[in-house]
Amino acid sequence: MDFGSALIAILVIVALEAVLSVDNAMVLAVMVRPLPEHLRSRALLYGIIGAYVLRGLALLFATIIIQIWWIQLLGGLYLVYLAANHLFWSKPGEATESERARLQQAAAASFWRVVVMINVVDLAFAVDSVLVVIAFSREFWVIFTGVAIGILLIRLAAGIMVTIIERYPRLESVAYAVVGWAGLKLMLEGWGHGSEVWLHRPELALHLPQSFFLSVTFAILVLGSLWAFRRSS
Repeated sequence: MDFGSALIAILVIVALEAVLSVDNAMVLAVMVRPLPEHLRSRALLYGIIGAYVLRGLALLFATIIIQIWWIQLLGGLYLVYLAANHLFWSKPGEATESERARLQQAAAASFWRVVVMINVVDLAFAVDSVLVVIAFSREFWVIFTGVAIGILLIRLAAGIMVTIIERYPRLESVAYAVVGWAGLKLMLEGWGHGSEVWLHRPELALHLPQSFFLSVTFAILVLGSLWAFRRSS
């Protein structure tokens, strides 16, 4: 592959990572937000390191990783739980300053648990990402360069989203709606791969078309943001 073709492939992969990982950035934002402010950037930094390692391994062992369908299934279940816990089971109303401080202290104590869960969710998203990017190039260095740039952009977006959610608190519910929707997608993809690989029953596979998933994600973001900005003003 000549340099010009490689550059085009890298740009395409970066664009794909950016478009396909809007939900990933939302997930990271809501996962690190409970942490004290001085620990959020550290958690995202460790998440970047873990993401590079996991994506690199996922690309090197793509044919093996894709077979581990239960990673997506469990990751999706966890994201659905996070969304349901926030949207339906958490107490309504704004937390007081003392409650907020207590929650942040508890979150700080579980800092490494948050970091581990960030990387588990990263691995679940990595499986989905690998299936897409390997269709555009078979050159490992080209794929990994594009994915590496995409991961960095996702982390930057997550940090910005945390700041925006702090300014407009009701956006957190919108973010959790995207998280739940992303979790449902991962669950369906995991079940689909499991039906084909483990059960050998491809007719039982359930797949969510990427165009439909992105359309619903866009609708949640736009309509939810209009609601959050109006209510927060």
